[in-house]
Amino acid sequence: MSAFWLSLGVIFVAELGDKSQLMAMAFATRYRAVPVLIGITIATAVVHALSVLLGATVQSLIPMPWITVAAALAFFGFALWTWRGDALTDEDRERAKRAARSAVMAVTVAFFLAELGDKTMLATITLATKEDLFGTWLGSTVGMVAADALAIVVGQQLGKRLPERAIQIGAAIAFALFGVLLLAEALI
Repeated sequence: MSAFWLSLGVIFVAELGDKSQLMAMAFATRYRAVPVLIGITIATAVVHALSVLLGATVQSLIPMPWITVAAALAFFGFALWTWRGDALTDEDRERAKRAARSAVMAVTVAFFLAELGDKTMLATITLATKEDLFGTWLGSTVGMVAADALAIVVGQQLGKRLPERAIQIGAAIAFALFGVLLLAEALI
């Protein structure tokens, strides 16, 4: 049980102000909270499971710079897609209400890529080398989802107060900045 609490605390604090938390805020201005939180939870659970396995075996399968470059390119794609925007018809809006799968998928993929090689992944790997694997996985996942849930609340409040075009431009710029930061991280 101590691995759970230790991991929860470490990852919650590490996530505060992290790019993932800013992404959660950006996604929450565009999508409803539940699909965003589901996407974050899926991505976090998978990435942290991989982190625990990597920590347990203490080996690297893919060089982190390559993963980081792939994540950066994906964020540039997200930025362009967001900047371009989407024109929704009434039929599209009705479909979106019935199925939040696309939002869940977008958030899951974005968070999965963003978390590969991120400080929370590295912290989870480190914790898994010394602590109980299941407790580390569960605690790190809960800690990250809790921190990002706070960002969702803030993002939704911004979404209610800002014009849609301002949110679209801000999100596109944020995704582009994430891409630049990831690319710089991979090249340094």
